[in-house]
Amino acid sequence: MSLRIALLGLLTAAGPSSGYDLTKLFESSISNAWQARHSQIYPELNKMAAEGLVTVEEAGPRGRKSYAITKEGSAELRAWMLDEQPSRMHRSETALRAFLLPTIEPHEAVALLRGQAEVLAAKMAELEAIRARASVWRKPGFGRYALDLGIRQTRLLHDWAEETAAEIEKSAGQG
Repeated sequence: MSLRIALLGLLTAAGPSSGYDLTKLFESSISNAWQARHSQIYPELNKMAAEGLVTVEEAGPRGRKSYAITKEGSAELRAWMLDEQPSRMHRSETALRAFLLPTIEPHEAVALLRGQAEVLAAKMAELEAIRARASVWRKPGFGRYALDLGIRQTRLLHDWAEETAAEIEKSAGQG
């Protein structure tokens, strides 16, 4: 997924927005799925404007610009959603650690897994708090599906860490 697609999606959901507004939207919504820094967003918006994917709706004081998605931008977003297959290749440090757990002592593996379970429990609480807040998106359901996916994935990893720690304890005679 590219930053471009994420920005087109945010503009579709939120309507005309400045680079600052889009940065804040990233931080409060999509950052759990895709990361982008302030310094990446502005150059990408300029490229997208040059390519006709967005227009500058309004220019304000101190160079503040409000961007809106164009028909071409909507078509690119739609094509990406419907025609592109998501990459199935990804790196997961969690999966690599799971593979390498037998390389450390059982008590170390249990401590590592329990620590990970605590981090995941905190992440679940954070995601649940986001779900509890009312959405201000113009598009119904925007972000809700990704949030639900994130909660389910986090819960699955949490449960896996707890169950694997218990299994290692039992097999090592610790539990």
